[in-house]
Amino acid sequence: MITSDLHIHTRYSHGAATPAAMYAAALAKGLTLLGFSEHSPRPRGFDYRHEYREQLSRHLPDYAREVLALKAAPRAGTRGPCRVLFGMEMDWLDGEEDFTRAACRAYDFDYLLGSVHFLGRWGFDDGAEPWKDASQEECESRYTAYFTAWEAMIRSGLFHIAAHPDLIKIFSVEQFHIWLAKPQSQGQIRRCLTALRDAGMAMEVSSAGLRKACREIYPAPPIMALAAGLGLSVSFASDAHGTDDVAYGFARLASYARAFGFREYVFFDKGRRTSLPL
Repeated sequence: MITSDLHIHTRYSHGAATPAAMYAAALAKGLTLLGFSEHSPRPRGFDYRHEYREQLSRHLPDYAREVLALKAAPRAGTRGPCRVLFGMEMDWLDGEEDFTRAACRAYDFDYLLGSVHFLGRWGFDDGAEPWKDASQEECESRYTAYFTAWEAMIRSGLFHIAAHPDLIKIFSVEQFHIWLAKPQSQGQIRRCLTALRDAGMAMEVSSAGLRKACREIYPAPPIMALAAGLGLSVSFASDAHGTDDVAYGFARLASYARAFGFREYVFFDKGRRTSLPL
């Protein structure tokens, strides 16, 4: 059974609810650990069409204050007390490592998620239109570039958990699986996962893809098999943006992970890893 959700967003970025409302949903769903991981502000030039940078920057102190208040006064839900962890999801951006390092030090975070949402200055998950007419070759070039950036993110040593490992498949899942079956693609991902293991990080297994266009858990089965073979640690997440998303699909995630031989999962508190039975 999964009782922790380590990837949660709020109204202070592009979510729909307050931290308090997200916490109430966690209590109702029987979680014993909720990790808030709001987005970190990005520098200008790394932009989405519906950009939330200014709102996030303005309200970051509010986010920190509200989450820390929940952390200081845990309440009991259906399975007992639910702890809160104070985290953030950091974007790995080309040429912006100094910016990212500063963001990682902005608060005394319990843990940090590392994510890749941009290839160069393009937010590749910001709508399906740029993917509609892309050839298989164009898609494969994007997948290779994504995992190159993902490996650099891992090797930076800044993060505890690698979020939604194959987010790049969001609008092109069939093309992604064609690429993923190729030996050179498997080799690239194995190198990434080996770096992740050696860095002491965990790989996020996320139900968010089930709610997205790809309709598939992050990461895909071949990546799960590689991760299991390398002895990686995993964490679980919903990437919730509203109260209904908290712990979404967790029974399915548990069955999915067990099918690959995973029997425990982890969380990080001030960099200290703790394992829980699955």
